[in-house]
Amino acid sequence: MTKFLHIASSPRGDSSKSSALAQAFVKAEQLKNPDAEIDMLNIWDYPLPDFDGDSAAAKMTFFGVGEMYNKAQSAWDEIVQITERFKSADHYVLSVPMWNGGIPYRLKQYIDIITQPGLLFGFAPETGYQGLLKNKKATVFYTSGVWALGTAAQFGTDFHSSYLGWWLDFIGVNDTQSIRFQPTLLTADPEKDFAEALSKAQGIAVKAA
Repeated sequence: MTKFLHIASSPRGDSSKSSALAQAFVKAEQLKNPDAEIDMLNIWDYPLPDFDGDSAAAKMTFFGVGEMYNKAQSAWDEIVQITERFKSADHYVLSVPMWNGGIPYRLKQYIDIITQPGLLFGFAPETGYQGLLKNKKATVFYTSGVWALGTAAQFGTDFHSSYLGWWLDFIGVNDTQSIRFQPTLLTADPEKDFAEALSKAQGIAVKAA
């Protein structure tokens, strides 16, 4: 049985195009595989802890810096609990609007919480970093309202897909696919573009059967 984790990073609810695309993909996967488990994680409703000094201190003990004192251990235990939910999935579905050229801050906070040594990555002085996840897949839905592939520099820069692509590879998720819906003010028919993106979202789920 495949477990999907849909990480929704838009706060716009039913108005979110990225969430609509991801949900279409998930529904198509459910029709194809009724036994699939769907775990929905809306990061705007999920109580994310601050990654504060105690959390950072706990992390640094894995690099031989400092000791794991009580508050640091409690912070680390919470991080492990959140990360285990992430690790339990086989297929990650991320719906990600572009905010100021990058990703929403709540998604970045979630990534900073779970991307920890010994949990999602390892490190060796001789070889550097290595992702610890194996045999995982990811489907990412990128949306934006101004920037798009091929637009001039005045429309912005993509620290959006470039960052998430790097992060997924960093933690060991190498089997990824993405769908973009990124109309600009110059797009003649954004609704047509959205319909095509929606059809593609449903199609890649069927194609993977």
